[in-house]
Amino acid sequence: MSWRPTYRSSKFRNVYGKVANRENCYDGIPITKNVHDNHFCAVNSKFVAVVTESAGGGAFIVIPVSQSGRLDSHYPKVCGHQGNVLDIKWNPFFENIIASCSEDTSVRVWEIPEGGLRRNMTEAVLELYGHSRRVGLIEWHPTSSGILFSAGYDYKVLIWNLEIGEPVKMIDCHTDVILSMSFNTDGSLLATSCKDKKLRVIEPRSGTVLQHANCKNHRVNRVVFLGNMKRLLTTGVSRWNTRQIALWDQEDLSMPIVEEDIDGLSGLLFPFYDADTHMLYLAGKGDGNIRYFEITTEKPYLQYLMEYRSPAPQKGLGVMPKHGLDVGSCEVFRFYKLVTLKGWIEPVSMIVPRRSDTYQEDIYPMTPGTEPALSASEWLSGINRDPVLISLKEGYQRPNQLVFKAPVKEKKSVVVNGIDLLENVPPRTENELLRMFYRQQDELRRLKEELTTKDVRIRQLELELNNLNNVSPNNV
Repeated sequence: MSWRPTYRSSKFRNVYGKVANRENCYDGIPITKNVHDNHFCAVNSKFVAVVTESAGGGAFIVIPVSQSGRLDSHYPKVCGHQGNVLDIKWNPFFENIIASCSEDTSVRVWEIPEGGLRRNMTEAVLELYGHSRRVGLIEWHPTSSGILFSAGYDYKVLIWNLEIGEPVKMIDCHTDVILSMSFNTDGSLLATSCKDKKLRVIEPRSGTVLQHANCKNHRVNRVVFLGNMKRLLTTGVSRWNTRQIALWDQEDLSMPIVEEDIDGLSGLLFPFYDADTHMLYLAGKGDGNIRYFEITTEKPYLQYLMEYRSPAPQKGLGVMPKHGLDVGSCEVFRFYKLVTLKGWIEPVSMIVPRRSDTYQEDIYPMTPGTEPALSASEWLSGINRDPVLISLKEGYQRPNQLVFKAPVKEKKSVVVNGIDLLENVPPRTENELLRMFYRQQDELRRLKEELTTKDVRIRQLELELNNLNNVSPNNV
């Protein structure tokens, strides 16, 4: 791709990246060495969560955003999973609620106390079992308060209704591992990229594939909806093994609108899109730089702006929501960069240079806040609504007083579309075989105890029946 700039009037032409001072970084973090292609980091205005190295199962730490500096080596962790944690995501409406998924086939929902953890947390608010293999991706619905999506290595996407703690839909149109998921603005469409080299646009409530593309020349890795522009952007690899991005019309995936080669490096490209500024950020796994572009509806569609450079390679990146940004310094985006070699988290702010100290309304339009537009039952009934927007002027006061309530339920079989999702399937790896073996041993032990209890009860009832039979003739 040619990086020779073409002149175009843009308020974001001079955006630059600013690294936080060392005292505002987070040091001493035992960042996971897992090679799974994910961010391993999730951020909101209260907490920074990072997946960590852990013996005997998976764990992640949750640090208050204000608690920068060196972390104590005995800092408490969230450590309830039996396998490595593969993804974590904060609930966009309840800032103390975080979801995690793991190699142990479970999805768990945790409630972090105000001020952070004081001791290790092992009990989740909800434990969700429905996948037969490890779960690699989770995504919260962008407008509904109680809907969570999970994608597993069983090639299925499950939609969880957290108001009842059960899966309500299974999307099984994929033929290989799902690599990424992205929602449009109101959550009525789901885009997925898959290892079967197909890009899909799905109506999630029915599971209908509305559009799909066979990506032979552009092998898709990651996909992201571009707000309300009715466009999709994908990152992937060209037939010549160069890193590439492609722009698609969501209503016609027969051919990309434009394809651009980036470079010849091998690391996965993570796309981040800011719908408020129409800026696209590209960060490569193992790279130290972050490129950013402006997206337009007219040619050339992708306008290269600038590049943030750093010698420290990033393993993953977390992104601060808009209401957590420093509006006074004209900050439009903030990354939390995981640097495994140093064991620290480095905040990187994207700033629009302005001389005026007043509020810049042109770079801070109304943006989605922390109030849900729909309940889970409303969305499942077929209702779509745009996010509830708020203004960042004069600081953002969160009006959301909702409280997350987990349903109380008994453990039972999970049946979706007439299929029991907890049904045993042949294991593919030794770890899966061991997990299945121990699960079956526990099930056998439980069934034996239940059988013994019922045998005792049967004997008691037989004795009572004999006593009644013996008493009856005497009375006659």
